[in-house]
Amino acid sequence: MQNLSFRSAGCSLRPVTVIINRLYVSSVPWVILVHSQHPHFGVQSKLGLCQIDEEVTHKAWLNRSNIMFTGRDKWTLDKRVTLLNNNSSDFSIHISKVQVTDEGPYTCTFQANNKPRLTHVYLIVQVPARIVNISKDVSVNEGENVNLFCLAVGRPEPTVTWKVHKCKPNPYGLVSEGEFLDITEIKRQQAEDYECVTNNGVAPADKSKVKVTVNYPPMITDVKNMPAHLGKTAILRCEAMAVPAAAFEWYRDDHSDNTLRIKNEKTRSLLLFTNVTEKHFGNYTCFASNRLGASNASMLLFRK
Repeated sequence: MQNLSFRSAGCSLRPVTVIINRLYVSSVPWVILVHSQHPHFGVQSKLGLCQIDEEVTHKAWLNRSNIMFTGRDKWTLDKRVTLLNNNSSDFSIHISKVQVTDEGPYTCTFQANNKPRLTHVYLIVQVPARIVNISKDVSVNEGENVNLFCLAVGRPEPTVTWKVHKCKPNPYGLVSEGEFLDITEIKRQQAEDYECVTNNGVAPADKSKVKVTVNYPPMITDVKNMPAHLGKTAILRCEAMAVPAAAFEWYRDDHSDNTLRIKNEKTRSLLLFTNVTEKHFGNYTCFASNRLGASNASMLLFRK
């Protein structure tokens, strides 16, 4: 595991490149960014280096105004902070399991040739963006309003974007910036997986999807009059789009007929004739229904 350490001495602090998970040293002098995984920080890293080139009589590490170490003497009660090196050229401290609360200024102060010297490091702890709460999958009727939310946390503050998750182009171009996505009078074509994406540049974006189902009554889309030969097979087809899926019924001259042979599939119903006779010719009505409504259409089986 890598170490998070501060090294100090001399009159100037010489920054070094540090990597821990995703760790960067800012181009601004003495600013160090540590990227931690929230909520279970556990990151350890090494950063900051300067050399002692003078005779030092006293030295100490401080966090803000709190003394952490004076020489080998530990003043802080935090067990995560330890002295890594303490010799004539290196005075380093080590912080394990870095937390957001560790962010802030750190100062190495020492006395050389009876003159006090200071070097400074500012530690910035960054946390990858993470979705902490998001709408559950929803089922609504066509024409209703839909309100989705996606709450995210991270340091720095993450952005939140809603996108339509599908391969084909979205005819409504529905993309929204922000935690909330509002769809007014939703249409059946807008039934999709809506993806929330949150990012703050610290780690790969966090993503989660909400499935939106739009319910609507049946609409019969495929109706054709069919010719048939005596003694041959024939099929009348009735296709209906609906959510929930439609239940199908067939009628002969507006009357129910228990002798009809019917094969129902997911979105269509087939009326089958295996040996067409004169009595089979006539008008047939397909009736499709679900809890939101019904639709019907008539077609002819005629002699060819």
